[in-house]
Amino acid sequence: MLYTSPALETVIERFSRLPTIGRKTAQRLALFLLKQPREDVLALAEAIGTLQQRVRMCSVCANITEVDPCPICRDARRDRSIICVVEEPSDVLVIERTNEFKGLYHVLGGSLSPLEGVGPDQLKVHELLSRLREPTPSPFQGEGRGEVEQVEVREIILAMDPNVEGEATTLYLAKLLLPLVDRVTRIARGIPIGSDLEFADEATLARAIEGRTSV
Repeated sequence: MLYTSPALETVIERFSRLPTIGRKTAQRLALFLLKQPREDVLALAEAIGTLQQRVRMCSVCANITEVDPCPICRDARRDRSIICVVEEPSDVLVIERTNEFKGLYHVLGGSLSPLEGVGPDQLKVHELLSRLREPTPSPFQGEGRGEVEQVEVREIILAMDPNVEGEATTLYLAKLLLPLVDRVTRIARGIPIGSDLEFADEATLARAIEGRTSV
């Protein structure tokens, strides 16, 4: 069914292009906007319009930022000897919410997937290797804040998604990185808190046993 309003149809068609949003969901979103105050809709349109103008990738870690380098790379309190490699900027947010990791990050921009045509050249692999081989100028240089001391990277943490593509990416990167740093580790995977052991699949249970810690 098509609406008699071309403007409404255009909004529905645009919404339906977004990931995981079909026409029915797009319809609900468009009709919801019609019921909202005009100023709220205009504020949303303005926010979307300025998104690509203000948001960029950090030139150091490829995380999303509005200032370059990003606040994490500029933070002199971070442990610059450890880099956690993740697939997407959303992974950085998840890890930061734990308040456990105090090192730096490197965002690959995806994972290896030959079936979808995603190889090392489509990811930020070269940039990661460059961070290990070449000294990076202090992000505070010339800003009157004092320079952050350049510290040799001693550990790379691989925090890929627990799927086939993530596993392939982990193994590929580990082979590249082992000659360049003292230690290459991967995040432990196991049984989620609150779940029953009997419902865990074999792969998850095996990872939990491998990553066991002292009580």
